[in-house]
Amino acid sequence: MRATTRRAAAAAAALTLVLTACGDDGDTTDGGTTDAPAETDDGTDDDAAGDETDDETTETDGEAAAELELVQDGVLTVCSEVPYEPFQFEDPDHPTGYSGFDIEIAYEIAQDAGLDMEVVNTGFEGLTSGATMAAGTCDMAASAITITEERAEQIEFSEPYYESLQSLLVPADSEIASIEDLTEEYVVGVQSGTTGADYAEENVPGATITEFAGGGDLFTALAAGSIDAILQDEPVNRARAAQDEGIEVIEEYDTDETYGFAFEQDRPDELVQVVNDGIAQLREDGRYDELFEQYFAVVE
Repeated sequence: MRATTRRAAAAAAALTLVLTACGDDGDTTDGGTTDAPAETDDGTDDDAAGDETDDETTETDGEAAAELELVQDGVLTVCSEVPYEPFQFEDPDHPTGYSGFDIEIAYEIAQDAGLDMEVVNTGFEGLTSGATMAAGTCDMAASAITITEERAEQIEFSEPYYESLQSLLVPADSEIASIEDLTEEYVVGVQSGTTGADYAEENVPGATITEFAGGGDLFTALAAGSIDAILQDEPVNRARAAQDEGIEVIEEYDTDETYGFAFEQDRPDELVQVVNDGIAQLREDGRYDELFEQYFAVVE
């Protein structure tokens, strides 16, 4: 698949970046947060990064985390608009109460940095405008946010961690076979403030475009028959179609989009660098590919 090739190139590029520590899995605490990585058991060879560097890198991560100006001391607070499966969804079995590709990437980075992690479910538009982070609700946003020049004027992005497509989802018995069929008799659902909404505005001039605040509302509207099609990120439509034989993805659109984690502009600390180093480390030691297969095998 095209994405696999791109990941391989990204992994090669990541080899030039500074490596950070590869921490152990932490224990769960109350309140939806997770403990910092526990010390390695004597004689246990538990990761590919090598035991010889563990003590040094863990100390470095601890020093970096101690200097971060976080909403809560010792806790990486992450905002996300939930649900948006497979990127983020509720999961009572996960230490944070949420799972998904975005959540897991952020969780691994927090663990490596010696931080607990807490997830706050918020609206999407406040994340792309930067208002939510500026209000002190969270330290960063992990919510399938496409990096765009317009958004980068209001928020700071991490290095890209995912490449996405747009797609068109319709009922399996629909007469719509292509985006070209979306004439004035049809209603297309999109999520407000997304690149899917932008793509629909630019490429579906004939149909009525209806915006919804949350991604989950789109599927409810399609099931109710109030819209005829959904135009949004391909993995999300694929994941839904895998769960429902009554709907199908009929087209994909390569929009050259990449996702990034979002931060308030001009943060006074090094959190963005800590996250960028964490992304590089996950690509380097293979955890990125493991999570990719876990969350996207069903949609490839």
